[in-house]
Amino acid sequence: MTTTETDAKQAFAAKLKAFEGRQIGPPERGADPVNQPMIRHWIEAIGDQNPVYVDTDAAAASVHKEIVAPPVMLQAWVMRGFKPRPRTGGSAQDELMALLESEGFTSVVATNCEQEYARYLHLGDHLSTTTVIEAVSGEKATGLGVGHFVTTRVEYRTDDGELVGTMRFRILKFRPGTGRTAAKQDAGSQDDAGQEAKDRPLRPRPAITQDNAFFFEGAKQHRLLIQRCARCGTLRHPPRPMCASCHSYEWDTLEASGRGTVYSFVVNHYPQVPAFDYPLPVGLIQLDEGTRLVADLVGVEPSDITVGMAVEVEWEDHDPDLTLPAFRPAGR
Repeated sequence: MTTTETDAKQAFAAKLKAFEGRQIGPPERGADPVNQPMIRHWIEAIGDQNPVYVDTDAAAASVHKEIVAPPVMLQAWVMRGFKPRPRTGGSAQDELMALLESEGFTSVVATNCEQEYARYLHLGDHLSTTTVIEAVSGEKATGLGVGHFVTTRVEYRTDDGELVGTMRFRILKFRPGTGRTAAKQDAGSQDDAGQEAKDRPLRPRPAITQDNAFFFEGAKQHRLLIQRCARCGTLRHPPRPMCASCHSYEWDTLEASGRGTVYSFVVNHYPQVPAFDYPLPVGLIQLDEGTRLVADLVGVEPSDITVGMAVEVEWEDHDPDLTLPAFRPAGR
């Protein structure tokens, strides 16, 4: 890289850094306060059976003393809905996106979201948000392309100003066609399928904890193990420390048959990660034992997948350290 190019990159990086700390527009207030109907819709959709969210007596007997909202609903209380709210003028975020796009960083993908909860929300809490641009990274080379990570921080406050939660949302603005896959193709390093498979990166590693290690160990043995409450027998997945039904911390496992039906599914086309094949169908599988889990759908064209389709487990040994369950149409 020449001195001129280096100077230009440094000048551009300085322009990006100048956006850090700038607020994105005025505070926005949610359309409705925390309310019981929305909580009920949420837990029915998610399958969360914790009674402190809907049962007045159970909530009164808990440490909360009243009904609370699931913490992960934080963003739901201020979401805009289908109709965008009216805006006046531009924002710091619009300016930042325009600056990045002027340098060829025209593609975008969300990379991760982190939430922190200061306390549980109660019925009647009415939230407002304030959003700032927290960080803009230097230029990074990623599998999708060369780009910059942009992190925004959202603060959630009640009408009296109490901070009840924060959320960091990160995106990558990148130049299309500059990722590792494109570079390999340009260099002619994928002349045959064998070489392409050799160069393919490993699938992302799961975050293994004391609560879920049994699941991945069972998978290596081609056993589909589901966590079960040792006191009341309730099944739960993903694994977690406490039973939502009886609050017991004691648990064992049930080996599932591997049979079930497609409860819901999506077909991923983009963004594409080199470790996966596309289109990539992923299903929410209703196991015959009564719980659900997320897994790849294999052995079927995406256009042929239907809700309610009978499926059975097929074990995929991705590498010596990672075996995962996938599901194919039953009987195939």
